[in-house]
Amino acid sequence: MNTAPVPLYLDCDTGVDDALALAYLFNAPAAELVGVGTVFGNVTSAQGAANTAALLGMAGRSDVPVAVGAHDPIAGTFGGGARHVHGHNGVGGVDLPPGHRPGAESAAEMLVRLAHEHPHTLHVLTTAPLTNIAEALRIEPDLPALVANLTVMGGAVWVPGNVTPVAEANVANDPEAARIVLRAGFRTLLVPLDVTLRHHFDDTDADLFTHAGPPLHAALGQMLRHYIGFYESIGFGRRAPLHDPLAAAIAVGEVAATQVRGTALDVLLEAEDRGRTVAVDDPGVPRVGVVVEADPAAAAAIRERIMATAPRTAA
Repeated sequence: MNTAPVPLYLDCDTGVDDALALAYLFNAPAAELVGVGTVFGNVTSAQGAANTAALLGMAGRSDVPVAVGAHDPIAGTFGGGARHVHGHNGVGGVDLPPGHRPGAESAAEMLVRLAHEHPHTLHVLTTAPLTNIAEALRIEPDLPALVANLTVMGGAVWVPGNVTPVAEANVANDPEAARIVLRAGFRTLLVPLDVTLRHHFDDTDADLFTHAGPPLHAALGQMLRHYIGFYESIGFGRRAPLHDPLAAAIAVGEVAATQVRGTALDVLLEAEDRGRTVAVDDPGVPRVGVVVEADPAAAAAIRERIMATAPRTAA
């Protein structure tokens, strides 16, 4: 029996791994992308929206609305992004054709609207700082009850961070927002560095995408090559972790989270611990599922979906 795809809202800061996650989601039969919001992080929220719209256009998915979200974290201002990781434009310096213009509503407004349009069925996936989700909670405090679940790529719970010794980038970019969201009572699944660092693409994948034929795949191959180069420069070898694509594949249920720890999590805000996601023994803090193991074949499943993506044409 065929099962209808679930509606999915993506909140992202479109850099290279967000782009790979998008390309994966274009061809994921279990989910239908109904909206994308962008936030500061790898790039500005406006650049993230431009990157997202360009990729949607290349996939023939200009029907998916894009909304620009928060420009700055709750406390402080945007720190300038991660040009050294994702390139000056967030997509490895690759020039993408312009896509459709974002709508007038903010990302938080889009999320609230979609939650009301798809009550109890909307799945929310975040691959960026959680500022837009925190703002959506301010607009609609009942959001955790309205959405089906929330999958978050972020955090480093039992492993070191990637922007400080203790903090992962998405959480570190807005710790206050992360703390609000993790305490809000969503049915949350966290996909942290604990698991994403174990799944990779390498030069073989970059070559495969580059020579696949469609312009979307060629662009992904070039982006991935840049991303791999960064990880090589920090001693990771000629391979790049699948942070956002792995979260996307777990969110839509195609890749199994084989070990999940139900954990009460806090986000620390002070001094050298700022942005740290830490397990706490506090009955007042909601428990979230923390993924610590995933199917070893995750990279192969993600690769297969991306390679099968073909631009949609109008009916």
